[in-house]
Amino acid sequence: MDKNKLKLTSSEIGTLWGEYVNGTMTDVVNRYMLSIIEDESVKAVFEDAIKTFAKQKKQIVTFIENEGFPVPIGFTESDLNKGTQKLFTATFCLNYLHIMTLHGLLGHTTSLGVSVREDLRYFYDSCDNDAKRMYHQTIELLLEKGEFQRDPYFYPAKNPEYISSQDFSDGFFGKGRRLTATEIISISFNLKKSIMAKTLSIGFSQVSQSKEVRKFLEDSEKTADNQIQSLSKIMHADNLPVPKSWETEVTNSTDAPFSDKLMMYHIGFLFQAAQNYHGAGLASAMRTDLVTAYEGTILKNLMVTKKWFNIMVKNKWLEQPPLAPNRKEIAREK
Repeated sequence: MDKNKLKLTSSEIGTLWGEYVNGTMTDVVNRYMLSIIEDESVKAVFEDAIKTFAKQKKQIVTFIENEGFPVPIGFTESDLNKGTQKLFTATFCLNYLHIMTLHGLLGHTTSLGVSVREDLRYFYDSCDNDAKRMYHQTIELLLEKGEFQRDPYFYPAKNPEYISSQDFSDGFFGKGRRLTATEIISISFNLKKSIMAKTLSIGFSQVSQSKEVRKFLEDSEKTADNQIQSLSKIMHADNLPVPKSWETEVTNSTDAPFSDKLMMYHIGFLFQAAQNYHGAGLASAMRTDLVTAYEGTILKNLMVTKKWFNIMVKNKWLEQPPLAPNRKEIAREK
């Protein structure tokens, strides 16, 4: 049996569909950012990202078409308004590429984890390698420019210890205790993601053409800010630094570089992706105040996602993924 002639499963088709839609969205943003960046070293990284996705997109289309499925619409030139004023600084653009590369790493790994057919497995393996190369490039450049934000440092203890008291789980309630290194992994990660979501919401709300979309983006900015404040408060209580904000990296432009459809989809993508990270943070949290913060964040994100879904469907902006066959409908057709 030819391993590459096996029919793709629903999960494999689903990953290809998601990779195409999310990839075309990011590609449009990357191409806009390339057009406004003057720093040659930053431009080179964006050029690499654009070339890399063009290669991946071609292979994704081949996989989908060979299975007889329609290629998703995704995002195209019609979602990019050329010649518009600069909305973001080069500093934000580079940080954006770094954060979206992290999303890509998680996405490729998830896709690889549900893939069985050999050619698809090797494709996602190559995508993962591409994302790791981009990850190293963005970090090196951020370090070189003094823009990479390191997580807090801890001083080493003399010896390893076991947890010896139930008070270990107390945070806001009870005696409390300092944050663990394992808890800070998720806190720092979630703060950086929320900071980017807030910054994009600010920029997008300035240029949105629709009042309804603008109101949603303003609300999403407030939601992201509340999440930042909630986690920052916990870090500050232990005298730990938090990542700096990027609001000042948004210019005063009101010239829309993207369609409202793309901007809405992008914010929805970030809030939905954040649920994975908040869930991971909740799973690793061992302090009651941290658990409460994550539970509240997850609930608020669900409310944002519901509003987002309604607006996307109303405007016919939300593309439908492949559906399972409706056996009752098929039976009625006979």
